[in-house]
Formats: sequence, C-alpha cells, structure tokens
Amino acid sequence: MKVKRKQRNSKMCFICGLDNPYGVKAQFYVMEDNSVVTLFKFKKEHQSYPERVHGGIITAMLDELGLRAFWIDKDDELGVTMTLETKYRKPIPYDVILKGRAKVIMSNSKFIKSEAEILDMNGNVLANATIKYLRMENNQVTENADMHEEMCYLIEDDIKEIS
Repeated sequence: MKVKRKQRNSKMCFICGLDNPYGVKAQFYVMEDNSVVTLFKFKKEHQSYPERVHGGIITAMLDELGLRAFWIDKDDELGVTMTLETKYRKPIPYDVILKGRAKVIMSNSKFIKSEAEILDMNGNVLANATIKYLRMENNQVTENADMHEEMCYLIEDDIKEIS
C-alpha cells in the first residue's frame, strides 16, 4: 500500500519521542486507505518475562496508534483516552521488526473511536485494541506545553510503500 505522507515525532513521548532514551522511537506513516502504519522494534528494556514485551507497553503502542489515526486529518487537536480494550493474541518478542496499524472507525464533535493492531511481518495479529478518546483542544490537556515545539521532528525518508 502506498504512503501518502509521514507524521511528526515528538521529543519525549514514550512511543514516538526521539529524545527519550527508553522509548520505542516509532515513526508513523499515513497510508492511501487513511490508516496509519508504523514499522518498529520493541527493545529488551521493554520486557516483562524474558524475551517478551510487557503488556502495558504493548497497550501504550496501541493507544498511540489509535490517536495517530485521528491525526491523519486533525494533527492540531488532541484526544484523551477514555477506554481501551486490548486483546493479547500471541506473545510479542522484542528486537524484531513489527508492524502497527490503526484506523478511525467513528468520529464526532466529542469522541473518536479507533481500532489498532500490532502484527508480525507475516501478517499475524499479535495484539489489537479498540480505543475511545474524548476530543480536546491542546490547552485543555496541557496548559504550558507548546505542542508544535514538542512535535518538532519530521524525519523524511524514501519509504513510499508498506505492505
């Protein structure tokens, strides 16, 4: 599937923050079907049991994916997670390339609902979630942060297609 454009990364977000030494540093792509996709690796520091990623960190990635899908059209607005139901399908290892994908399934003036999933490179679903967000203006979520300053990185690359 073709990539339409790339989304910005933040400084310190645990999932997308490029300055966070403990983070995933995931980068996100807007696809031609209006989904968002990331190719990423969890690290050994993200483990629960040996060779397995902690469930809370898996859920954090699904949460990020769900809101990133909303940001395809509304990157100047935030959403605060209200509910998130995660289904863990298979153990997720670290140090392997994984694919995350999400799409908005409902959006109105107050709420956003997304579906997100993490897959292995063979297309097997490892975990998925349905997430509901309350739409909010930036200054309602954080009074002192400049979101344009925080979401300051746009790392161009030559990825034009992700299967």
